[in-house]
Amino acid sequence: MLSKSTGAFIQRLRTAFPDREFIMRSQGQVRFIRVSARAQKIAAGAAVGVLGMWAASVGALALSQASVGSESAALAERAANVAKAEKSVAQYRRNVDSVASDLARRQQFIEQMVDAHIQELPEESGDTRPTAQTEATAKKVSAAVPGVGNLADIEAKQLALVDRLTRYADQRSDAAMASIRKLGLNPNAMISRARMAEGGPLVKLATGADGSVDPRFLTMGKSLARMDALENGLASIPQVSPAHVAYVSSSYGYRSDPFTGGAAFHAGLDFPGPMGSPIYAAAKGRVTFVGQKSGYGNCIEVTHGNGLMTRYGHLSGFRTRVGQDVDAGALIGAMGSTGRSTGPHLHFEVRVNDHPVNPRPFLEAARLQGANNSSNRGQEENH
Repeated sequence: MLSKSTGAFIQRLRTAFPDREFIMRSQGQVRFIRVSARAQKIAAGAAVGVLGMWAASVGALALSQASVGSESAALAERAANVAKAEKSVAQYRRNVDSVASDLARRQQFIEQMVDAHIQELPEESGDTRPTAQTEATAKKVSAAVPGVGNLADIEAKQLALVDRLTRYADQRSDAAMASIRKLGLNPNAMISRARMAEGGPLVKLATGADGSVDPRFLTMGKSLARMDALENGLASIPQVSPAHVAYVSSSYGYRSDPFTGGAAFHAGLDFPGPMGSPIYAAAKGRVTFVGQKSGYGNCIEVTHGNGLMTRYGHLSGFRTRVGQDVDAGALIGAMGSTGRSTGPHLHFEVRVNDHPVNPRPFLEAARLQGANNSSNRGQEENH
């Protein structure tokens, strides 16, 4: 027995598909075509089946396209990941190359400074391990570019060397300043005068690819330049006796004039000795005058820089020429008695900015240094 719902459905089908008759006219004839309810149901079922098959095929196609789209998206994501990985590797390589290039530039900076100022590295003394600051810098490099390892070690060693060179230059500068002050001169004034006349083509120094200089390297360069200026200034100070004689016959300052007997100012020291005795440059410099000068007779002047000049008077002969560079102790003339002189001797002056100063402190420093050198040589021979 059918349920009420099934019976109601069948009744609706009968109502929807009743028997139907169609009248057809063709070539003057009238025909009656009868379509039963059963035939209509079969045709409707077939249409529904065809429609279902079409919907299924469309659904399958949509699923296929969705699957292809999903696979394409997955492939695109994988390609993006590969590209990202390649970019990361390239970036890593660029970072390593950048660090290596900076280290090479820093090494060149160090070598140029050593060659220009000290020629060879000083012997290591004391604790030469990297400082806390250099170790921190090395760790920073390692953190920024993982895996650099040896590059970070090189970085730390370079910075330790820079620190050591800076301390070494500062120690030599302090020693030169102390020696200059003992001679009654101002070392800072010497540095200032040395910077008054500078020039030349621009040759830039850099430790970074952007042309910058690491502050520690800059400090090292300034310390080495300061050391050079002070030591050159010290070397230009007269510290070599201009004549090998036993005593000084006339000192700097007040004296009775040998010709008039009146009060006079003597602007130098007189070194008596045999005619023709050798006369030496008291410091390195350049010969700026060779000839006769009123009161001095045959005279030589040597300019040493930093406003310093030495004058050698009453000579019997010249052993140098204008423009010649001479070292301390170089033979430049012969003792005589030309000009305003009472006998063979050397009149020796030291002038600062063309004002005479007492030469005695310079020569006393020279004698003290010579005594120390002799003592040191004796100790070395005994050892």
